[in-house]
Amino acid sequence: MLEKAKNKLFKYLNQHSEGHEDLETPSGIKAEFELKYKSLTVGYLELKDGIWKFSYSDEFKEQDELRPIVQFPDTNKVYENEELWPFFTIRIPGLNQPEIENILESENIDRSNEVELLKRFGEKTISNPYELVGAA
Repeated sequence: MLEKAKNKLFKYLNQHSEGHEDLETPSGIKAEFELKYKSLTVGYLELKDGIWKFSYSDEFKEQDELRPIVQFPDTNKVYENEELWPFFTIRIPGLNQPEIENILESENIDRSNEVELLKRFGEKTISNPYELVGAA
């Protein structure tokens, strides 16, 4: 229950930052991403039937150099949520920035679609060293 309340608070704060007001999880879309640190596959983020799931890779579970991500402390759990976790939404830049607005317009990207925005902008962020790569 505490985790759900924390996620709602983070989602609210994240969405009410500049340009994230209209973000939503699209229904009827499947998406898969790999979270990587250098050559290590840390875990998998997927969207199916409107539910986001995050799980750690076996490769990550077998190593002892990196600790689990704070929002996902149990490496054996498959995390599920209707809303994208803040760990991932911070990868989407403020959509009201002129440069970002130009990219959205020129590449015809739906500014409310979290999947499209993650695919376009989510690979790297200055907030952490992980890369989020769309799975083939």
